[in-house]
Amino acid sequence: MIIDIHAHLWAPPELNAMGLNLVGSDGHYSGMEPQITDDRFREHLEVLFKALDLVGTNFQMISPRPFTMLHSRGARLVDVWTRWTNNAIAQQVRLAPGRFKGMAGLPQVPDEPITRVFPEMERCIRELGFNSILINPDPSEGTGNVPPMGDPYWYPLYEKMCEYDVPALIHAASCCNGRETYANHFITEHSIALLSMLKAGVMQRYPDLKVIVAHGGGSVPYQIGRWRAERGAFPDLGKGSIQGKLHEAAGSFDDALQAFHFDTCLHAPESVELLIKVVGCDNVCFGTERLGSGS
Repeated sequence: MIIDIHAHLWAPPELNAMGLNLVGSDGHYSGMEPQITDDRFREHLEVLFKALDLVGTNFQMISPRPFTMLHSRGARLVDVWTRWTNNAIAQQVRLAPGRFKGMAGLPQVPDEPITRVFPEMERCIRELGFNSILINPDPSEGTGNVPPMGDPYWYPLYEKMCEYDVPALIHAASCCNGRETYANHFITEHSIALLSMLKAGVMQRYPDLKVIVAHGGGSVPYQIGRWRAERGAFPDLGKGSIQGKLHEAAGSFDDALQAFHFDTCLHAPESVELLIKVVGCDNVCFGTERLGSGS
């Protein structure tokens, strides 16, 4: 069986139309929920089924399209839109359970504790049957200072992931600062997330944590010499401290990488070959973002 772990919601355009109305009203709505009939959803899915059958993909993990999640637009908007999106994912899974499984979007809001996502995360796992989550490492979307993923800000989420035994796909979202395209932004943010988690010894602190870094890990496998050199430049980092002990337990930079997984959505076979050569095939998950830019 060919399992694609990096795929996004394929909902009829009516959902995005409702989303535009939500944005236009700044998150105000009168108890409305998108009403997409099963027949309409099935009709729309036929395009996806044909695309998957063409390349032989049997099963996909379905998450929200990250650049549509509006995390920088405020709590009221984010909460409603995240719930609508997760409900649409659940509908797609329900209509074809043999082909899809849900990966929950989180209602992340910059400058608010990460614990705010727990009710929706638990709803998706307990009620909707999702088995994984999508994490945006920069919910400010380039407009503010969000702690990198090695920071204690994120630790309550890691503890919750271990409690429920659910993996996460780290995938940045849109970019609103004008300096980067969204594609450039998520490559940068994936690198920051992975490097900060490595430096903080997150995977040694939480040995049951399961993390996949989207799009091949940002710059990390391809600038491996630079990151090996940086780690080697600080051999006495925090000696005697908890961080120092975790750093020592992780070993070399290459050893520390073995605690993470990476997807193959890299747009070029040469990059996929290098990824596998650097981190090993056991640490690589098949992911295509089909249908999407990765296709």
